[in-house]
Amino acid sequence: MGIQNVRATRRGFLAGAGLVIGVALAGRNALAGSLIQGAPAGAEGPHKDLNAFVRVAPDGTVTVLSKHIEFGQGPYTGLTTLVAEELDADWSQMRVAAAPADDDLYKNLAFGLQGTGGSTAIANSYEQMRTAGATARAMLVAAAADAWDVPAGEITVEKGRIRHAGKNKEGGFGEFADKAATMDAPSDVKLKDPKDFVLIGKDRHKLDTPEKTNGKAVFTLDVLADDMLIAMVAHPDHFGATVKSFDDAEARKVPGIVDIKAIPQGVAVFAENTFAALKARAALEIEWDLSQAETRSSEEIYADYRSEMANEGLSATNNGDVDSALSGSGITTLEAEMIFPFLAHAPMEPLDAVLIRAEDGSIDCYNGAQFPGQDKAAIADVCGVDPAKVRVNTQLAGGSFGRRAQFGSPYMREAAEAFKASGMARPMKHVWTREDDIRGGFYRPIYVHSIKGAIDKDGNIVGWNHKIVGQSIMKKDGLDETTVEGASDMPYAIENLRVTGYQPQLKVPILWWRSVGHTHTGFAVETFIDELLERAGKDPVEGRLALLKDHPREAGVLKKVAEMASWGSTPTDGRQRGVAVHKSFNTYVAEIAEVSLGDGGMPRVHKVWCAVDCGVAVNPNIITAQMEGGIGYGLGAILFDQITLGDGGGVVQSNFHDYRSLRINEMPEVEVAIIPSEEAPTGVGEPGVPPIGPAVANAWRRLTGQPVRRLPIVSALTA
Repeated sequence: MGIQNVRATRRGFLAGAGLVIGVALAGRNALAGSLIQGAPAGAEGPHKDLNAFVRVAPDGTVTVLSKHIEFGQGPYTGLTTLVAEELDADWSQMRVAAAPADDDLYKNLAFGLQGTGGSTAIANSYEQMRTAGATARAMLVAAAADAWDVPAGEITVEKGRIRHAGKNKEGGFGEFADKAATMDAPSDVKLKDPKDFVLIGKDRHKLDTPEKTNGKAVFTLDVLADDMLIAMVAHPDHFGATVKSFDDAEARKVPGIVDIKAIPQGVAVFAENTFAALKARAALEIEWDLSQAETRSSEEIYADYRSEMANEGLSATNNGDVDSALSGSGITTLEAEMIFPFLAHAPMEPLDAVLIRAEDGSIDCYNGAQFPGQDKAAIADVCGVDPAKVRVNTQLAGGSFGRRAQFGSPYMREAAEAFKASGMARPMKHVWTREDDIRGGFYRPIYVHSIKGAIDKDGNIVGWNHKIVGQSIMKKDGLDETTVEGASDMPYAIENLRVTGYQPQLKVPILWWRSVGHTHTGFAVETFIDELLERAGKDPVEGRLALLKDHPREAGVLKKVAEMASWGSTPTDGRQRGVAVHKSFNTYVAEIAEVSLGDGGMPRVHKVWCAVDCGVAVNPNIITAQMEGGIGYGLGAILFDQITLGDGGGVVQSNFHDYRSLRINEMPEVEVAIIPSEEAPTGVGEPGVPPIGPAVANAWRRLTGQPVRRLPIVSALTA
């Protein structure tokens, strides 16, 4: 593809006590501080910081420091848009770079620490970044007013040009940046009325797209330091197992091996290159202590989860008299058990990190840091370094879907343990393979649902009893909302509703997965409500709308998607349609899927219509892309994906051949409509995922007569 290595020296990042370390960035012209990426955090140079988020260069280019990582979901572009809008900048002068790790200065206002997740990037930054832009604008105007000796109120700013009509004066941001940086920031600035927006609400291509398509974009894998070691860790096949003993005699015979050492996470292999590390790791003979390991199979866990439901459980919702509603005269009941497997995140880029220690003892880390402050703290703790001497240089990341969002940074702790074990004398790249990632845990938990619903003689849904068993992602002793969210707060007007959670402990490490609890509750609620409406003889859309009388935004997206799909018209022969509506992360999404019988008896999804209400649409292009991506990601999971513990508790799957993503030829046509809104913006990275599964399953049931009770669908067809 014509990619060449470019060697550069990052003095602003890596110089310490007179030491300069060479860093190679693999990729055409992949220099830190490229035109799109802007001036990197901590970079030296003549740019001026007007506040923590805005810096201006002499040529007038403006770099926005993004407190949120960019792994394809669009915050680099979205946050830059917010600043540019209030700054009255021209889009061509805008750049973006990752902010440094600082939990106080760059905290996520939804979390209280620096981090990206929960579809909060734009939602928590909407006013903050606009204020940063408006403040920088006011300072530049004040500097121009001082230089021209005119009142600031007479100055206008448009497309990056500062003007005073009376004196016929004009200049760019760069001309006044030095002076502006010395001025006091105003304590209060007025933000624009939405009717005056120029950039917000307009389609705009993502800033990171050109470099990702021409080879310039820098990911952690592209960062290569002089004299760098490659480190890989051999992990146990069973979760909770530890190293009992190991024989590395054969592994040390591999050319290029430098050292092999035990660390808390397994056995670390240090090599001059990746091939040697892989070959030596495979040659290790390790005896694992399984005394504290998870040795049950998935099927045994499902059985134990069913037994849990006999216990009292944790009450999430208990409205009305459910028991009476389910046993009254003239009542028709429906019961269902639904099983949801472990799911891996399977991002395109597995976990990796580069660690480099300078002569002064400071450490630089290069990685796709979703929680950079947590990564910084982990490195400092493991390596015994003052946190002030650790710099996390956040790189672009090839996806996450929750995988990198680990409180306590267990992956970075492993990388730091390996670095410490190496002696920290040489730079080190710590790499996980695809197999490490698929088999490495931190999965979406297994869940088992048991639901019983009641319909009266008039076709009204009068009772709903819902039990959900699964591990607590938040490791809570009490009720974890991620176990029940989307079920305990369902919008449907069902007077007698009870939702109970059960949270057994497993040795399998778990984590949030794209849309978290809504991944399973959205499916369970939307497929079960669809079956109840069918039993009652009601249309899936009209029946839902009658139950959504107090929830206008859910009703709004449902009406819109029904209009888009011409709901009620007859599908093409051999096809059926299914619908689902779900709110997650304060965003409302309804989807209709058109499905036929495909190869091997699997569903073939031809088209998906999607309506989304996410408040103010900062960039409709990104919103549409995230809905499309969420639909594709969720569809692959409900059709094909599961992590299975086999007999004895070992993970069965290992790579994309047996944990596969949706193929491009399997991706349906997707049509997206965004509901106009003046509400505050909400997240779009995750809310497109929950409705696709039940929409497809509901269409499948209408097509075949068979409800989907177990995911993935392929497992039910091959059982």
